[in-house]
Amino acid sequence: MSINASTLAASRCNHQTTALDEAAIEQHLAALPDWTIEGGKLTRAFQFKDYYQTLAFVNAIAWIIHAEDHHPDLAVGYNRCGVKFDTHSVNDGKGGLSINDFICAAKVDAVFAQRSPS
Repeated sequence: MSINASTLAASRCNHQTTALDEAAIEQHLAALPDWTIEGGKLTRAFQFKDYYQTLAFVNAIAWIIHAEDHHPDLAVGYNRCGVKFDTHSVNDGKGGLSINDFICAAKVDAVFAQRSPS
């Protein structure tokens, strides 16, 4: 299944929501080739020309992920931004990956693809 960020929206998860299993994670990860799983989180590092471009990206994705109500961990530096998604509420509050992580990652990728190259 390919994730089409323009047609999917994150849905609210709760403690009864089950995290994705390894097969589903691998299937969804195939649609996001620049992302990896690190420490149980869906992770990608983005590079930019300067601090201004980095902050413009962070602000753009902040608006989108706030609208989705699914917030990643961000690590922001001068010309880089690390993004890590996971879902804290699944698996009886123990956390894991949900479809929301992959939907939001696809939306973050779409923002990055639209950035100004200069």
